[in-house]
Amino acid sequence: MQRRTITPRPGWQRTVEEQGLVYPLTRQPDGSLRPYWDESAYYVFSLDEVEALEETVEELHGMCLAAAEHMVAEDRLADLGITDPRVAAAVAESWRRRAELPSVYGRFDLRYDGTGPAKLLEYNADTPTSLVEAASPQWFWMEERFPGADQWNSLHERLVDAWRSQAALLPPGSPLHFAHSAADELGEDLMTVAYLKETAEQAGLATDWLAMEEIGWDGLSGRFVDNRLRFIRGIFKLYPWEWLTEDAFAGHVLDTLDNGGGTGSTLWIEPAWKMLLSNKALLAVLWELYPGHPNLLPAYLDGPRELAGTTGYVAKPLLGREGEGVTVHEPGSPAAPRDEPCCYQQLAPLPAFDGNHVVLGAWVVRDESAGLGIRESSELITDEYARFLPHVIL
Repeated sequence: MQRRTITPRPGWQRTVEEQGLVYPLTRQPDGSLRPYWDESAYYVFSLDEVEALEETVEELHGMCLAAAEHMVAEDRLADLGITDPRVAAAVAESWRRRAELPSVYGRFDLRYDGTGPAKLLEYNADTPTSLVEAASPQWFWMEERFPGADQWNSLHERLVDAWRSQAALLPPGSPLHFAHSAADELGEDLMTVAYLKETAEQAGLATDWLAMEEIGWDGLSGRFVDNRLRFIRGIFKLYPWEWLTEDAFAGHVLDTLDNGGGTGSTLWIEPAWKMLLSNKALLAVLWELYPGHPNLLPAYLDGPRELAGTTGYVAKPLLGREGEGVTVHEPGSPAAPRDEPCCYQQLAPLPAFDGNHVVLGAWVVRDESAGLGIRESSELITDEYARFLPHVIL
């Protein structure tokens, strides 16, 4: 694994925008605009490295599924902050019927520097983004800059195959809706949903789309409807389950939830059981089930324990996103448990390449490793100001 600098292509911004990356720049806290898509450098991997990382990702995914089974079997959903009995029952039933429910993708965030085993930082299994740039612009960048090279990237093909292979699980006779939140000002959610919609269409599915805020409730029929007053029988939503089960329509969501048994009226993708994997409490459950595993970091739910005085730790809100609410505690600092539920994970500072802290985003489509996206940040916490860099296998 190496970081190499390179001169960006002339007109790179227009190029990636035409390839679906309509948010190539990020506005910084000082008001300036800096590249989010950063092709002034790239990362190089060997084929052996990538093959080993693929095996690690698929092993981690299997371990996460085993942890989900454990949490349901042992009735531990309260550890995830799921205390509403109706929500807990829906999640457990969704898990038990998971073979009947379509599930598409997820993203592991890994610490890796090319010299030791990759370490799991978190699993974004419900609403992961940075998909468009990983699947499309970086592939075309490679073809233009390094013709004949390869890339850890079979995302597009695997997404199309995932929709095609699960088409029989979708409600017949109506389009599969795709929904994003209109609150997204950058266009990232919009383009992620648009791209997934495109892969579903390439798989032969009839689709339509709308904003989450446009979803209506028909009190007469007791059904969700779209902005053309058609029943919504199946929908992919880039909208977290913890929001969906807490907003004004939460009761209707649970009343009409199709968990694969054919008794409900609306099938949601990703399914409700993804709440088991998109929660940082998963990290502590994994460490409990697989203590000492080379791809895991020690993690706890009741406080930092020995980590405070030895390695240091990171406190992560159970449902935080893009580094929000994450705090870093150096070795020897006093233990400071938070008031809000957190996962306390061993501090493993991101490796720095030329002063840039890097995290690998390894994609899973269904149960198989599918690709890689790389983000860099100036600080230890990868937040909304991080940059995306392409990679090649040489």
